[in-house]
Amino acid sequence: MAYNEYRPRGFGGFSFFPPVIKNLLIINGIVFFITIIADNIMLDGNTLGNTITEYFALIPLSNPYASFYPWQLITYQFMHGGLMHIGMNMFILWMFGMEIENIMGSRKFLIFYLLAGIGGGLLQLFVGSGSAPIIGASGAVYGVMVAFAMFFPNRLIYVYMLIPVKAKYLIVFFMVIEFMSVGNGDFTAHLAHLGGAIVGFLFITYDKTHNFNFDRLFDLFKSDSSQTSNPTFSKKKSGFSFGKKNVQEAEFYDINSKTSTNPNVDQKSIDEILDKISESGYKNLTETEKKILFDASKKG
Repeated sequence: MAYNEYRPRGFGGFSFFPPVIKNLLIINGIVFFITIIADNIMLDGNTLGNTITEYFALIPLSNPYASFYPWQLITYQFMHGGLMHIGMNMFILWMFGMEIENIMGSRKFLIFYLLAGIGGGLLQLFVGSGSAPIIGASGAVYGVMVAFAMFFPNRLIYVYMLIPVKAKYLIVFFMVIEFMSVGNGDFTAHLAHLGGAIVGFLFITYDKTHNFNFDRLFDLFKSDSSQTSNPTFSKKKSGFSFGKKNVQEAEFYDINSKTSTNPNVDQKSIDEILDKISESGYKNLTETEKKILFDASKKG
């Protein structure tokens, strides 16, 4: 099974709503409805919605009426200007992001997502023109789209559910359109999109060789979680190098094997392993945990 065809199976299998994606959808939805309500609340002669925008949207340095604050590089990613805006961003995030989170692990994916949004915001701040507040998850979403194209370059995406296009061509096409649209005078932050895409590309490129481990940032696992730094999905050739070892060289336990090494597996152990996969990815399991997982899958 090639790496770009990977689907986790059995216990700890592929999730269509992995935790970070699910929570991002929920948080963005909540913020969106809060801003709708706030637009109808007057506060000292101004709407509460305008006050929220002033402090939490990304304010360009050239704006004479409001100030830039560092936290805006995060908060602007969770604000949207309309139902179509949030609907499109969240659909694309789910469509392209669910597989990336399943592969990266939730912790790494969360850092990746926020960094792409921050990178998009910084490029818009320092290169872009105009003074209008910037809102939306598009910078982070473009980073996710680029990651998808790098992980699954030949995956077919059906445009308008009719026209099959390989991911690598479709995403590059989007990048060209964004580049050509910079400075066209519309109200879209094209530089933020490009900035997110650039960060996404750089992150995945460096992660292939360095295999970033962000567990220490969360301070949830002991040092033994870093004992395994290489992916362990498949021995077969994939043409995609991730971490310090090419995927075709990585070892794995055959889930279809009839040999059981631990017949006394309890549900609590399995649940703990599934939680670990969800938070930090399969690659951070210990050898014992992998054996327990696969032994349990044979019983299912």
